[in-house]
Amino acid sequence: MSVSFVRVDDRMIHGQTCTRWALEYPCDGLIAVNDLAAANPVLKAAYKSASGKKTFVWTMEEWKEKCQKVLDSKDRYFLITKNPVDMKKILVDQGFDPGLKTVIIGPCNDRPGSIKLGNNQSIVQEEAEALEDIMKAGYRVEFALLKEEAIGNWTKFRGQFGFQ
Repeated sequence: MSVSFVRVDDRMIHGQTCTRWALEYPCDGLIAVNDLAAANPVLKAAYKSASGKKTFVWTMEEWKEKCQKVLDSKDRYFLITKNPVDMKKILVDQGFDPGLKTVIIGPCNDRPGSIKLGNNQSIVQEEAEALEDIMKAGYRVEFALLKEEAIGNWTKFRGQFGFQ
């Protein structure tokens, strides 16, 4: 399997991603998909230097062009987006099948209009709609900064956003 872990994390690549989660889900490299980060040379370089592994920071368009190569690779990658909306674009809108059926939601900072679900895990309505679509596409959506700090599945929180 070329994708060993699927995560939404507003910090994308950092110590928890590169060390702790890599113990749970071994990988050879990281792929972060975010238009703004990929277009910013300083931010892109910072993300790449945060990991000792092969690290790619791609725009959504670059992802579309290269995702089949990821699937065909013998290497294992983490697939990371900064927000649930981008992950929905990949998994639901583009129909990308990573071979996994679990999406882990990591840090999502408090913002105006967000609802706090747990420590450093707050989402806005648009993100909730994306998570609902991901779940309806057959994925299990788990909220966990770290595996041992999981706060629950999307089904536990979806009622707060008007879903039945």
